[in-house]
Amino acid sequence: MLSLLHIENIAIIESADISFDGGFNVLTGETGAGKSIVIDAISAVLGERTSRELIRTGAKSALVNAVFTGNFPLQWLEDNGFQTDEELMLQREIQGDGRNVCRVNGRPLTVAQLRELGRQLLNIHGQHDGQQLLDPDCHLGYLDSFGKTGPLLEGYQSDYRSMSELRKRIAALEMDEAERSRRVDTLEYQIKELERAELRPGEDEELDARKQLLRSSGKLMEAIQEAMFALSGGDDSQGACDLISEAERTIRSVTRLSPQLEELGEKLTSLHYAADDAAETLRDFADQFDFSPEELDQLESRLDVIYRLKKKYGPTVADMLDYLEKCKSELEQIQDADDTIQKLEKELDKVRKETRKRGEVLSKARKKAADNLQKRVQEELRQLDMPKVQFVAEFAPSPGQDGMDETGMDQVQFLMSANLGEALKPIQKVASGGELARIMLALKNVLAEDDGIGSLVFDEVDTGVSGRAAQKVAEKMADVARRKQVLCVTHLPQIAAMADTHFSVEKGEKKGRTFTNVERLDRKGRVEELARLIGGAAVTDSLRASASELLAQAESYRKKA
Repeated sequence: MLSLLHIENIAIIESADISFDGGFNVLTGETGAGKSIVIDAISAVLGERTSRELIRTGAKSALVNAVFTGNFPLQWLEDNGFQTDEELMLQREIQGDGRNVCRVNGRPLTVAQLRELGRQLLNIHGQHDGQQLLDPDCHLGYLDSFGKTGPLLEGYQSDYRSMSELRKRIAALEMDEAERSRRVDTLEYQIKELERAELRPGEDEELDARKQLLRSSGKLMEAIQEAMFALSGGDDSQGACDLISEAERTIRSVTRLSPQLEELGEKLTSLHYAADDAAETLRDFADQFDFSPEELDQLESRLDVIYRLKKKYGPTVADMLDYLEKCKSELEQIQDADDTIQKLEKELDKVRKETRKRGEVLSKARKKAADNLQKRVQEELRQLDMPKVQFVAEFAPSPGQDGMDETGMDQVQFLMSANLGEALKPIQKVASGGELARIMLALKNVLAEDDGIGSLVFDEVDTGVSGRAAQKVAEKMADVARRKQVLCVTHLPQIAAMADTHFSVEKGEKKGRTFTNVERLDRKGRVEELARLIGGAAVTDSLRASASELLAQAESYRKKA
């Protein structure tokens, strides 16, 4: 469960530490006081999408720490190299330049990893969830989540993707005769042009290097001749080789008189050999270097051919040769298209049958899950003061080709009838705001029962609920809180009274700045806050008496349950 939440510089919250308990925790306060900012902070530390606009004005960064205790997703932690004992601390710092620094128990991790971990620790249900319930495209996802049909869906989708790829390959080969003839002519022309060029891998680099050498031949030979003269000398002068040799002979002649010169003699011998080798290398290069203007013309002509081909077929010779092979392959496929299509259609028929088989298994599992979901949701709705409601998951065939699409063979939408004798109709057409809130609460409760997540957050999901229905929603949340930790932002006194732990969120001003304060209420504070929720800003003794009675009734319900 979420034990501690530390917030720094998030919107109008400069600093806050909130210690949550197990069971039912509730946050109340005036509109705009900052209740939803607390939920935004929780969402941020769980790795969900956020923005640097969340940073308090004037601050360089914002920070949220969350400490969890109890059961952790040990397999995920082990797979990702994290260790923990009795506590798991998540931290996220949002910086002004948009960067995020995330840590778990002091060790860094990515925002994506933080999101994966966060979704296994806590679920947040907000007002927008009601809009998802109004969208039939989301209903199949709810059903799959409840029925845990994920593995079946993955197997089906793998086959479906194979089937789609085969259809694309067949469509690419199925062209009319005129189009096929035009494409064959184009391919044959391109193949002949490239083959006629007789390209070699790396040829362009070799020719460029030779061209630069030939263009610099005059300067090159002049440098070689000067170097050869310096080493070998000429008719009237000695070169370095002869001078070094003479120095070597001179020193060798006196080494018996001064043994210390023996090492110098060895050095001169080595230097003599090195100079001779260098001179020989220069002579070989000069002898082998063959330059003619005709060769340079031929090189430039060849490079011009390659340049023109590059403009058509690729930036390098290697790319052009690859393109040549692709053209040959495509031409072969077109020429053998009829045979290839027959082979692919046989393969497609096999994959289609396997996909349909998997789809039927998936559909059967979904319909079984739908029967169970309908019963469970209707039972939840009866407990939420909707005893006459009918809730049905209606199936229709997929409109996709062969009755299949990426999601399977089914279209699913939720239907309801809130009153006896009324026909079942799509939820989005008949549900009122209060009914929608209760249906969503029922659905979320059913989905959360077996998900292994220890904490649930409800952010004003009771919108549109009042009176007896509000009391039933409060009792339902208290029931859920016996199995999981529940955090709820609410404006309803019935729900606030039912909480085990009550926090008040208040907004104030100090030194020209707005601040939000989160306070844990004692019983007296709860009575005052409940009186405000019942009657508004003007709290009277009669309102306090009503608040005390409401609190006593809630305590009595929790003790009986």
